[in-house]
Amino acid sequence: MDETVEPVAAQGEGGGRRGRGAAARRASRAGGGPNPSLPYITRKIPEYQVLDEEGLALIEKNADTILEEIGIEFREDPEALALWKEAGADVRGERVHFPKGLCRELLKTAPREFTWHARNPERNCQIGGKATVFAPVYGPPFVRDLEGVRRYATIEDFRNFVKLAYMAPSMHSSGGTVCEPVDVPVNKRHLDMIYSHIKYSDKPFMGSVTAPERAEDTIAMAKLVFGDDFVENNCVTLNLINANSPMVFDETMVGALKVYARHNQATVISPFILSGAMSPVTVVGTLTQILAEVLAGAAFTQLIRKGAPVLFGTFAASISMQSGAPTFGTPEPSLVSYGAAQLARRLGIPFRTGGSLCGSKVPDAQAAHESANTINMTLLAGTNFVLHAAGWLEGGLVSSYEKFMIDQDQLGMMQKMAQGVDLSVEAQALDAIREVGPGSHYLGCAHTQANFQTAFYRSALADNNSYEQWEVEGEKRIEQRANALCRSWLEQYEAPALDPAIDEALLAYIKERKDSMPDAFT
Repeated sequence: MDETVEPVAAQGEGGGRRGRGAAARRASRAGGGPNPSLPYITRKIPEYQVLDEEGLALIEKNADTILEEIGIEFREDPEALALWKEAGADVRGERVHFPKGLCRELLKTAPREFTWHARNPERNCQIGGKATVFAPVYGPPFVRDLEGVRRYATIEDFRNFVKLAYMAPSMHSSGGTVCEPVDVPVNKRHLDMIYSHIKYSDKPFMGSVTAPERAEDTIAMAKLVFGDDFVENNCVTLNLINANSPMVFDETMVGALKVYARHNQATVISPFILSGAMSPVTVVGTLTQILAEVLAGAAFTQLIRKGAPVLFGTFAASISMQSGAPTFGTPEPSLVSYGAAQLARRLGIPFRTGGSLCGSKVPDAQAAHESANTINMTLLAGTNFVLHAAGWLEGGLVSSYEKFMIDQDQLGMMQKMAQGVDLSVEAQALDAIREVGPGSHYLGCAHTQANFQTAFYRSALADNNSYEQWEVEGEKRIEQRANALCRSWLEQYEAPALDPAIDEALLAYIKERKDSMPDAFT
């Protein structure tokens, strides 16, 4: 059972009528809770491109050289090595060398676009083409909670972030490991995590990849919700498979990949790159290695099951050459992501990158500008699936409640930006220009009155009022406003309907699986 969330702290006293009225209007605009959910983005703006044909062809040629001459290791998985040998690759020990064109030929059976199904069909998402889907932060062992404390994450935190993702209008998925609940045994926590996604949200969710048997549990639980045949013929879970860069796929990732691909579920083949440590320091060298790793991993999904959905993924960051720490929001990873997006479109499979990434320890100015640099690039690159879109802090070590709220507000701006320029008769506004004429203003004209509520994106968190108004409202920073809004959302949360019979079956499955093994915390 969820513990109750403490009430929103009382508003500061003082001010006057004007301050209280402005606060009330902002609360009304925020709805005290979320607005109606927005559909996945269909971009109406062009993709930004940083490479011409010559540059793309050069990277593809060099990636083919890596695949053929250097090879990719598939460690401790005899089945994978046997499948590659049967497909025509040169297997030497655990290293696979790929004849030129083999991986691209295998990928011809992978879908360019597919539907990611939610248990509520109204929340289904399209992956690929002009679609962009936002999912929350993934993987941190720590949280920065609403009391401002940095601590290890719990299952209660996990449920809270799932609830927030469900309530956030601009979030299209409840994600995967939104934080790592360390108060639950390592070998059992995935069961509670998948259940939380199903129980507390009806948006599409990601599965467990930390062991093949945990991937099998994800499939089994998904089948209790969707039915066996539906799962085998449709994508209901999307899963993150990281290459262990440089140029290695380990047995855990390959094992999980095989489970999901065999059941027709989507995998994101995503090299985890810190340039300078796990790839060359140059943009073109990093892109070359990324393409080689993705080609090998993505093509392998088609050896497991032709037609299984797969995404070209990359997580690219640079490092401080002084300290070795990862850095975010810098130019070079943006250039890598833009280039990788172009390579993915040429390859003909959907693309994943980006998010709202930062190295800051708290949701401050550094967090804001690094995240803004990353999420703007993510949209302009034409990314199809965006992991870490909200809540990421401290280089991915922390899931932050306050930053989640700030980020999800910014995602609404991305949604508006993706709509592009409206060229309709109403948008041309010639009637307004005629009505106002030279030397007057548009504040009171009919066109402004008819469109002012929807003309501009209106943030629920940003304060654009006068200094005096801000002062009488308590001089609150955006982190404080985000904190209050987060508490308000969690208080108002109502779980989406779930068939009691399905719920009962899920709980029975979880109990049976937990009873079958002792607790393990390592």
